[in-house]
Order: sequence, then C-alpha cells, then structure tokens
Amino acid sequence: MTKADLVDKIQEKLSCNKKEAVELVELTLDILKDAIATEGHVKISGFGNFVVRQKADRNGRNPQTGETITITSRKVLTFKPSVLLKNRINQ
Repeated sequence: MTKADLVDKIQEKLSCNKKEAVELVELTLDILKDAIATEGHVKISGFGNFVVRQKADRNGRNPQTGETITITSRKVLTFKPSVLLKNRINQ
C-alpha cells in the first residue's frame, strides 16, 4: 500500500474530498515523525511500537578489497507489531 492508496481509503471511509484526505494523512505522518524523532518511541495500541535504537561501532569488511573497516555507530528505527496485529496477519 502506498501513501496514495492510504489517501484513497481514507477518502472513501470519511466521505471527504481528496485534499482533506491528503492533509489528514500528511498531518498524521508528520506527528508520528516528530514524536519518533523527539521521544525515540511511539506506541500505537493494537498496532505496534516504533522504537529508535542506538547501534554501537562494529568491525566490518569491504567486500571488494577484504579490508577491515569500522562501521560507525548510528541510530536505527525498529518496529515491533502488537499481538493483535500478529494475530490478524496469521488468521
């Protein structure tokens, strides 16, 4: 599903025009992005958890030369689905 598909579904369910549906989707995504960036986590009951994790430095290897390199630390976004979402997927 793409963002455009999501807009279309919201437009159908709410019986609103396309502009309002686009604004609603954009606003929701902006709020989620801001919350994840500032708080480091977002929990949506019945859907799942988005969590920012810090990965430490680690050793890696350049596949072309075989040279050992250090991969610098970074933040990664993880998602853990709720039990309800897992059950719905596995029905």
